[in-house]
Amino acid sequence: MSRKDAIDSLFLKKQPATDRAAIDKSAVRVRAGAISAMGSSLQEMAEGAKAAARLQDQLAAGEAVVSLDPSTIDGSPIADRLPADVDPKFEQLEASISQDGQQVPILVRPHPETAGRYQIVYGRRRLRAAVNLRREVSAIVRNLTDRELVVAQGRENLDRADLSFIEKALFALRLEDAGFDRSTIIAALSTDKADLSRYITVARGIPLTLAAQIGPASRAGRSRWVALAEGLGKPQATDAIKAVLESEQFKHSDSDTRFTLIFNAVLRPPAKAPKKVRAWSTPKGKKAAMIRQESGRTALIFDERLVPTFGEYVADQLDRLYAQFSETTGGGKLDK
Repeated sequence: MSRKDAIDSLFLKKQPATDRAAIDKSAVRVRAGAISAMGSSLQEMAEGAKAAARLQDQLAAGEAVVSLDPSTIDGSPIADRLPADVDPKFEQLEASISQDGQQVPILVRPHPETAGRYQIVYGRRRLRAAVNLRREVSAIVRNLTDRELVVAQGRENLDRADLSFIEKALFALRLEDAGFDRSTIIAALSTDKADLSRYITVARGIPLTLAAQIGPASRAGRSRWVALAEGLGKPQATDAIKAVLESEQFKHSDSDTRFTLIFNAVLRPPAKAPKKVRAWSTPKGKKAAMIRQESGRTALIFDERLVPTFGEYVADQLDRLYAQFSETTGGGKLDK
């Protein structure tokens, strides 16, 4: 079993279903005071304006908004978002829809295999909110090929709220494993060949179960995910990760904090062995020497003021002392 498989097998939580609700907007770092509130409001206004413009274009093209029973809508064949256990933004979205109604429709396509059903292209959080509120969901129904679906799905997420690095990486890997060619994946992620290769390399190096438990970690960039993927090959990584996953701090933390906990556990330098220091005293009680043991080394330090020339004497006796030691321990087992 490979180390990646070993790490994958130790995780305790079941992998979340791939059709769980996606996040419409990336989490905004919370800042104190009025500046935070102003920043959030401006961002929401900007995203709302973009959504309104897209809706206007869609309606101008003759696409009607219809109301659908959420139970008739299945997930996309390719998941693009990681669920977040702690997601205050979703609670705000659900409260907004409950009070003011759904302002922006989701996009679905007719299910390619089941009549009367649909597959979602984007708008998973709005769909999830509609389910929770037990109300119909506003949707635009568009006939899309598989390629058109994943490209629209990727472009919408990049436009409304940028996918985190690991979400892009996993989305790219899922598309490749589903048989989509590189040109389609590049179009869906608006990326290039070099970045796409890096995405897929990292996604193959991070167990999906671990990524799902961490979540999107929107503040963790490419370099840290690359370092974590490489760090999983360390001998102590499996035990370190298991200890973090079982901690109460991890269970109650947001996604970015969870990433930091795992990252530090895997990549922080191993703790140095504690120093062992003891003193040697003469028969008259004078502390004339210090024996210091650290990292596989032992140092014997004499105080020349108290026992002048004694250190030199001990050094001259090393051959005799070692011969006695060898006889005592069975013939010099350590002299190899």
